[in-house]
Amino acid sequence: MRSPAPSSATGPFGLDAASTATLLWGVCILALLFVGYLLIGSRDPMKARVRALNARREQLKAGTAAPPPSRAKLIDRDTMLNRMHAILDSLKMLQDEQVRAVQTKLLQAGIRSKEMAVAVIFGRLALPIVLGGLIALWVYGTDGFATWSPFSRNILVAGTLLLAYKAPDLALKNQITKRSQAIRKGLPDALDLLVICAEAGLTIDAAFMRVARELRRAYPELGDEFQLTSVELGFLTDRRQALENLAMRVDLDSVRGVVTTMIQTEKYGTPLASALRVLSAEFRNERMMRAEEKAARLPAIMTVPLILFILPTLFVVILGPAACSIKDTLATGQ
Repeated sequence: MRSPAPSSATGPFGLDAASTATLLWGVCILALLFVGYLLIGSRDPMKARVRALNARREQLKAGTAAPPPSRAKLIDRDTMLNRMHAILDSLKMLQDEQVRAVQTKLLQAGIRSKEMAVAVIFGRLALPIVLGGLIALWVYGTDGFATWSPFSRNILVAGTLLLAYKAPDLALKNQITKRSQAIRKGLPDALDLLVICAEAGLTIDAAFMRVARELRRAYPELGDEFQLTSVELGFLTDRRQALENLAMRVDLDSVRGVVTTMIQTEKYGTPLASALRVLSAEFRNERMMRAEEKAARLPAIMTVPLILFILPTLFVVILGPAACSIKDTLATGQ
């Protein structure tokens, strides 16, 4: 009687070992192709803008200039913002101090449109009503949370209302943090370039413009701020106000220190290059200290993964063969 053929081992989704390995290799190849596309296809973000400006210039020369394609979107956005402003104004929810605080946060997040402050304040009003109403209807109007206690359901609704109210501020804070970290990375290099420009005899506004042009590719956020500061230094009557605007737009103590130093050097006539050189060295030392602090915290952070994942694997690898040999010895002795 012929014995039945052994069934091949099947992996997840009913696939055998060969099919699973082929599928994994395919996924790896697709991931490599995607990464290669991202690396090769990354282009300068300014090229598209330069092409659009050149096309616009050619249209103006030919006398066939069409309205910009984004004009309708701008009109729709302004109409929506006007409606939000009318609703908030009717509810007496637009206070000058609140609007100025939101506008400052928008500038720190890199959003130049001050009208977006109305959208942020309107989001604080609309999101709790919409999301809170939906979650309340889901919790109290359906059987989706029938097994939950009344206290747990109330906590869920209250947490949703609080999170919906804080969502615009949390999004702004996250954007401000990312932008501040990007600016902090490029600040020592920017100060070194400012020192070179100052020693070359350039004025402050020309030095800011030159540094902005050099840092546009490596640190676009810092280059944008320096370019705007250069423009303000050129047309504002008070140069100190332009520097204070830079400190207001960037939520970093190091930038405030640079601005204070530049204001004092301009006021008392002290050499700007030497002061900026000292600040650049201090910022580099501070960045090195932050890296050393993260490296010092690494052993404490790795303790839990070491206990949960690495040590059990080592025990299995080291003690597994010994346990198997002891089992074979006991079975042979019996």
